Amino acid sequence: MSTLTDRPRGAVREASAATTPSDGRWWALVVLALAQLMVVLDATIVNIALPTAQADLGFSDASRQWVVTGYALAFGSLLLLGGRLSDFFGRKRMFLIGLIGFALASALGGAANGLEMLIIARALQGAFGAALAPAALSLLSTTFTEPIERGKAFGIFGAISGAGGGIGLLLGGVLTEYVSWRWCLYVNLVIAALAVAGAMLKLKDEPVAAHGRIDIPGTITAVVGLVGLVYGLGKAETDGWTDAWTLGPIIVGVLALVAFVLIERRVEHPLLPLRVVLDRNRGGSYASIAIAGAGMFGIFLFLTYYLALVLHFTPVKTGLAFLPMLGAVMLTATTAGSILAPRIGPRPLVPVGALVAAGGMVFLTRLDLDSTYAGGVLPGLIIIGLGLGLVFAPTQNAATSGVEHRDAGVASAMINTVQQIGGSIGTALLSSFAAGAAEDYLVGKELSPLTQAQAALESYHTVFWWSTGFFVLAAVVAAVVFRTGPLDVDPDAAPVIAH
Repeated sequence: MSTLTDRPRGAVREASAATTPSDGRWWALVVLALAQLMVVLDATIVNIALPTAQADLGFSDASRQWVVTGYALAFGSLLLLGGRLSDFFGRKRMFLIGLIGFALASALGGAANGLEMLIIARALQGAFGAALAPAALSLLSTTFTEPIERGKAFGIFGAISGAGGGIGLLLGGVLTEYVSWRWCLYVNLVIAALAVAGAMLKLKDEPVAAHGRIDIPGTITAVVGLVGLVYGLGKAETDGWTDAWTLGPIIVGVLALVAFVLIERRVEHPLLPLRVVLDRNRGGSYASIAIAGAGMFGIFLFLTYYLALVLHFTPVKTGLAFLPMLGAVMLTATTAGSILAPRIGPRPLVPVGALVAAGGMVFLTRLDLDSTYAGGVLPGLIIIGLGLGLVFAPTQNAATSGVEHRDAGVASAMINTVQQIGGSIGTALLSSFAAGAAEDYLVGKELSPLTQAQAALESYHTVFWWSTGFFVLAAVVAAVVFRTGPLDVDPDAAPVIAH
């Protein structure tokens, strides 16, 4: 792409201000990390609670997917608008609106007396999450502007992003088994209360710059495009790729997104200025995280099936099984983010991390019906975690590096948008591949518990190989698109420090 050309790099300038951070800055990081944890873990914590909620509220298997899809549709389609609103009206303001709204929607879901109420609550969670997530990441970007501090902050933030899904599995298992599935939603009230109190005390926003009007045509086409894409991909899992309710929304979504790009090239105040995504480092970040996000579902979704159905783990034990991977993610995310990324940039780190994760997925293809957790699952999980940590911290840092402050919100929204779309594509593709592999294995064989178990195992192996391919593709894209050298930052910008 001709616009993705190298800009003059040069050495990253040292901050003119003192480099020793105040305690308030790091307390601000705690607040932002809490909010990010709430958004990320909510994508998986409800999955664990779904079977129990289904039995309690009495809805069908076909209806169950809408509890997950309702959240994904609202979150994925409104992220760009949420990011732009934070640029227009203030990031701290949108952060607080998102936190409080997410908490109230969670309370509504926890009190649900039927499927409709639960789906509405999940959609509201997604909508307020779309305001919260970009505001949190853009506040992080404008708070930490000195390269070494920024690396440490994004390392911790990236570790939370990478570990949040696994934490959701563990917390969901504990709450569902020992308290109630409703507490998988109510727990957000506790997290949000802490984050709101911390935000009021420790977060300080930049003054809101003068902006033009909201890009209405861009907003409409972006929402229609993303809703169509996420909805169609969600239907592919249950209805197949050739069904009209799969192909129709996907085609409408793609056409709407093409129209969105054409609109953004012409309007005076675009929802997503193309300068945000056409920078090589930011573009590499968005592409890498989208592809890696598709591969991640091979870990959380299908390895969960293996642990539950083959090794017969309880929900709590399944959540605990992922803890070593989370520890590995946090180890490499914090070390790579704080030590390596500011010095060498993302180009060497992200490809290496994606290839390490691919190696861990290959290890999981060796799993059998008589494999053990310690000998079969654990080594692969640790290897994958070490790789993912090298992917998450540098990509989230690169996603907002060098961006003008007026675009920080929408740049932050893009990393969440592409991760959501990548996850939706991954879920649809991997579920389809898994179903096909199981059906192919059973052709010509007599049905028995053993052959059905082997068919399921074959489907898991197929998914693990495809996830390996996604991670390898992410490594290639990152190696080609990212620029060599440290990230461009804005060390002379006045940091948004805490009180």
